[in-house]
Amino acid sequence: ERKAGSEDVGVPKNIDLMALPQLCFPGGLLVTGEEKKEQFHFLVFTDVFGNKTHGVVMQYYRSILVLLTLFYDKIIHILIQSYCFTCVSHFFSLFASLLFQLSSCRLSEMEEKLNEFAIKLSLVPIPPPGQLHLMFTLRPLTIVLPSSEDKSLQAVDLDLHLPFLCFRPQQLLLVLSSLLQEQRVVLFSADLARLTLVAESLLIFLQPLTWQHPYVPVLARGMLDFLMAPTAFLMGCHLSHYAEVAAETDDLISVNIDDGTVSTSLSDAIDIPEIPLAAADYFIQRSRSLQIHFDLGQYHSASCMGINEQRAQRRAWQHKLNHEIQKISLELLVNIFRDVCSHLNYEHRVFHSEEFLKTREPDELLFYKVVLDTHIFHSFLKDRLNKKMDYFARMELSTRAEIMSVVDVQRRPTMQEILTRRKSSVVGNKLSKRLGMSLPNLGGYQVINSEKSPLLTRGVMSDSVLKTPPDPVKVFKLPEFPVFLSSHSIQAYYSELIQLLGNAIFSVQTDNSSLLARFYYLRGFVNTLCSRRLDALSDFQSLNKTDTAIFPTHLVTWLVDSLHQDELQQAQTRPELKSFLFKPAVRTDNRIKKFKLPQTPLDQDEFVRCIQECGVVKDVATISRLFDALTDEQHVKVDPKVFKMFYTFWKETEAEAQDVNLLSEVISRLDDSECVYKLSSRVKTSYGVGKIAMTQKRLFLLTEGQPGFLEIAKFRDIQEVKMGSAPFLLVRILSLRIKTFSRPELFEANLKMETKLWNLIIKEMWAGRKMSDQDKDPQCMTQALTNVLLMDAVVGCLNPHRSISAASKLVYFDRILHEVHTIVPNTTSETLKHKINPSLDLAEPQTVCVLLYTPGQLWDKKSPIVMNPKLWVALSGGRVVVFDAASWSMLQDCIHTGELQVTCMMGLVPDQVWMGSQDSAIYIIDIHSMSCNKQLTEHRHEVTGLSVDTTDHSNGQLAYSCSCDGTILQWDSATLKVKRQFYLSCDRLCSIRFYDGVIWCCEYTLFIQSVISI
Repeated sequence: ERKAGSEDVGVPKNIDLMALPQLCFPGGLLVTGEEKKEQFHFLVFTDVFGNKTHGVVMQYYRSILVLLTLFYDKIIHILIQSYCFTCVSHFFSLFASLLFQLSSCRLSEMEEKLNEFAIKLSLVPIPPPGQLHLMFTLRPLTIVLPSSEDKSLQAVDLDLHLPFLCFRPQQLLLVLSSLLQEQRVVLFSADLARLTLVAESLLIFLQPLTWQHPYVPVLARGMLDFLMAPTAFLMGCHLSHYAEVAAETDDLISVNIDDGTVSTSLSDAIDIPEIPLAAADYFIQRSRSLQIHFDLGQYHSASCMGINEQRAQRRAWQHKLNHEIQKISLELLVNIFRDVCSHLNYEHRVFHSEEFLKTREPDELLFYKVVLDTHIFHSFLKDRLNKKMDYFARMELSTRAEIMSVVDVQRRPTMQEILTRRKSSVVGNKLSKRLGMSLPNLGGYQVINSEKSPLLTRGVMSDSVLKTPPDPVKVFKLPEFPVFLSSHSIQAYYSELIQLLGNAIFSVQTDNSSLLARFYYLRGFVNTLCSRRLDALSDFQSLNKTDTAIFPTHLVTWLVDSLHQDELQQAQTRPELKSFLFKPAVRTDNRIKKFKLPQTPLDQDEFVRCIQECGVVKDVATISRLFDALTDEQHVKVDPKVFKMFYTFWKETEAEAQDVNLLSEVISRLDDSECVYKLSSRVKTSYGVGKIAMTQKRLFLLTEGQPGFLEIAKFRDIQEVKMGSAPFLLVRILSLRIKTFSRPELFEANLKMETKLWNLIIKEMWAGRKMSDQDKDPQCMTQALTNVLLMDAVVGCLNPHRSISAASKLVYFDRILHEVHTIVPNTTSETLKHKINPSLDLAEPQTVCVLLYTPGQLWDKKSPIVMNPKLWVALSGGRVVVFDAASWSMLQDCIHTGELQVTCMMGLVPDQVWMGSQDSAIYIIDIHSMSCNKQLTEHRHEVTGLSVDTTDHSNGQLAYSCSCDGTILQWDSATLKVKRQFYLSCDRLCSIRFYDGVIWCCEYTLFIQSVISI
């Protein structure tokens, strides 16, 4: 009996053990005449919060001599005992190996031996994410404990190629599709061990998406009624129950692991939407390249190696294969969900699902409609809106084609996409019936999606990204376990471990900061176990200089909250720990909003929010002009009916552009990047009868018959636009006249009721082109096009008597040209080459604080990818935007470096950019991942200047930083340690510059106050 007041620490908390006996004996009591060896199967316990506990069960058979008659007896084998080893960590192979060692023990010794194993394992720390594995000895076993590859992933102690051995890639995709759509999935196998291993592998393939529903990989015979649950689930049971389950349940996805088949309980055919074709085909192609048979790759190797060497070779092969499989499965998810981020409104936390669905192929729509409504996708969406830099985000960023963010208007199919579409489908050679109508009169037509999927037009990932080998693994050996497991011996064990980690930190190469970070993390964790809180915080603080990606935020918060008063006083005297004490808690917003049309009148602030949420426009100034257009003198709020009409017309016009169907002869006369944004009704013009079409570059006439295409004018070539009148029977009607520089004759069109709208539209586009050419700013043309589309929508939703006057309030560039006389000096015009807008994706313009140009050779020369020069732009609020300086396209729309403003930037060594901030920190940006992975916190005041000694040094470059209080630090760029420190007495030190062995210092009051010779 358990003593009073004692606590059973052998069972993890919050686990209901009521069902454990059934799970240890899923098939019940077994008596057989055949000799049976010990057998294993694996369990997973999940609580209501989704926390998992993993278990390994070993079943024992014992031989018993049964006397049947006086002269005849028989040996039978009875399953009489099971041992279950549970742990929150995911190490099935480790537990199975340990339990197997018990098979040689007597029954009386097993419990004692099992307790010894459990206590020793509790002393082993979990390795941090990365390339550091831990080795320890539990005699006679030598065990290597693997780490996870990423903080967002779990450690893999499985053979991930097991599903590829059991299923063909096509069948495996069916199972993954069922899980993504949250179907009721049941795994069957005659080997219970396979059930959990395959189920766990499938869930790893879905990472970072997380299964949100009941998960029981092994069901006992008495638990089959679980399969009647009405919700989605993933469960497994013995193959002998296959017919019974199929007969009693409906709509189950039955997965037979043993013969690799997937069917439903109603039929052998699977009637669920399949994974999009392009992503599926590429997954199949990659799967076939896997080397999933160990022996096939080892025939060239010598076969006389020892058992330990064979195990190490097998372990290295499995680690590499698991890495490749995880890359392939993650690539599948990236290809499926890559464009989700393009339809997110981060500020208002809105996912524009309808806009996302419009970019899908018709045969993909059903799959995405189902997936987008699942819990698993909802959780994934929260992480995207929170801009979580996980495994998915890093691969999506590393494989992303350069984002052409210069154009920020509603998507229209380009001429190139129209041609691509025609190659894949039969298209008639006549204009769309809907495009033959005037856009303001559109309505009542079904949306037809024919835009090519971005995944198909963009292509698949490059081989160089997916064939990158895993980082080399470093194995760290833990000290021998103490013989006597007393409190004193355990403390001595941890002290020895801390000493070994200190030696490892000292011996690590300075250029391997990633491995150094893992040693610091591990030592900090062990110090935490020993209640050395300040030492633990100091180790975790060292992660700022090595790798902030593995920083244990929750553990550090707990450590700070648990500091005693004397420890708190000591921490306040240590500058490097002060940042932990006063760091505000960051609250995560998990809301996901779905845009809904307003039901009450909207004032200007509410109108801005609604327009931004629905994704029409982001710019606040443009939305304010739209608000003025939709209101009048009597109404200071926008009526919800008016908003609904505007929004409906905007969406109908957008849908109309997806069905553009021009003649091939017309397309050949246009640039590949041109899009048709507006088309008039059939009108009479001085060039003949036809329809006037507008792209972002020109106006042209679509004539009836030959030649089909007549160019009216490029916006750059327009000289004058005005309205006139033309005779029509006995009256005169309004007409539009356009004069160009290239033709002496006027172009005149009898646009009737559309004349005033076209007059506003063409003048705005003409003015936008002028401003764009004058300021070398292509964004002017983009903004003009946005204004034109808004004018069109306003005219379509308001009464005709006030629609034109309302639309005129959206005129911006034409008004600037006529009312604001801006003259650009010739010197500026000749020198200015290009103008970019780093606030393009923001609601309001932000101040540019710092600029940094990094040449192409700043990137790693060993990389096979040729990198262009970059322009780094620091905006207010710690936001940094990165442009490709060759194409001026935006590569990264937001790198956050804290909450305060970046004050200085500097390119350093092959793959780093240093950024000083008002919060006294220096943030080091990894150019490959475009993220901040290191911080320098030695300054105590605002960092105001950075400079580098370009002189060659054997130990790396020397960098200098200064803060406003006059402190100057000299850094070793390799070790990130301070080598020297200077102090300059001044009111405010603004900047420094190193030149020819001298640091030139700039003060606030005088230009150059002091010179320091190095």
